[in-house]
Amino acid sequence: MKTPLRPRPRGWVAVGLAALVFSLALVLATADGARAGPDRWAAAWPATDFSQASVPFDEILSGGPPKDGIPAIDDPRFVAVAEAADLAPAEPVIGLEIAGDARAYPLRILTWHEIVNDTVGGTPVAVTYCPLCNAAIVFDRRVAGAATTFGTTGLLRHSDLVMYDRATESWWQQFLGEAIVGAHTGKRLALVPSRLESWENFAARFPEGKVLVPADPKLRPYGANPYVGYDSAARPFLYDGSLPEGIAPLARVVAVGEEAWSLELLRREGKIESGGLVLTWTPGQASALDSRNLAAGRDVGNVVVQRRGAGGLEDVAYDVTFAFVFHAFRPEGVIRQ
Repeated sequence: MKTPLRPRPRGWVAVGLAALVFSLALVLATADGARAGPDRWAAAWPATDFSQASVPFDEILSGGPPKDGIPAIDDPRFVAVAEAADLAPAEPVIGLEIAGDARAYPLRILTWHEIVNDTVGGTPVAVTYCPLCNAAIVFDRRVAGAATTFGTTGLLRHSDLVMYDRATESWWQQFLGEAIVGAHTGKRLALVPSRLESWENFAARFPEGKVLVPADPKLRPYGANPYVGYDSAARPFLYDGSLPEGIAPLARVVAVGEEAWSLELLRREGKIESGGLVLTWTPGQASALDSRNLAAGRDVGNVVVQRRGAGGLEDVAYDVTFAFVFHAFRPEGVIRQ
């Protein structure tokens, strides 16, 4: 079968060819031959306890690369905001601030690595991004009180990244932050509030902050988008579940727990208040999954989600993901349009 294009090891730098392969894969790929199970996984995963699982194994598919074929970043390198010269104002970054320690993680890097294991403000975190789900989520990487690090399995479930922890090699669903296979099955990682925002917005909020830079700028074609036009596709890739009604599968939604609002609704309203939550939208952020040049993607805007409390508005964890993703993992949830 044709495997989906996901960032490849060193040497995969022909982005035009990559876009062509991905486009063909979207049309031609089927799940035939992609499904596996413990018998086929055991050689690569001798430490994983396959006797414990919370999902059917046939829902877990090969995404193309092998274990760690998409290499997580374990020793992140940063420069000061003032020294970051190659980021365009509208480029998307994951903005994170803990205890006065503010850091930006550009999607131009996370597209090719998907996970950054870091410590911010004294808190061990995993900063994650799944391009096929546009899911940018930050977790506290402590499990049962002990810090671990995470890598990529090369596998997908409902088109979403399946991570693994290096302590037990349990497998974790990125969208949920939940272990689905292995010794930690059923455990959940704590979410850490962050923002998917433009570089310009982050730099204005935290002029003394830091920004992630590649350890080796030649390792990948950073700034190029290997998923050209994906967020305009009619259907998601390597996903055979049901689709949400009344909304395009790859329409963006703002998800908070079991509730989501279409990005188009928030764009029209500008501000939505619901049960103590305050959602706002402003223009100025490029889609990471549109143009060949990531910084030139169409404007999908900036979303901020906060909750009213005694001390005023405070950021809460949210995700600007696709409608099919929210429907797949929150089947009882509501998408407001």
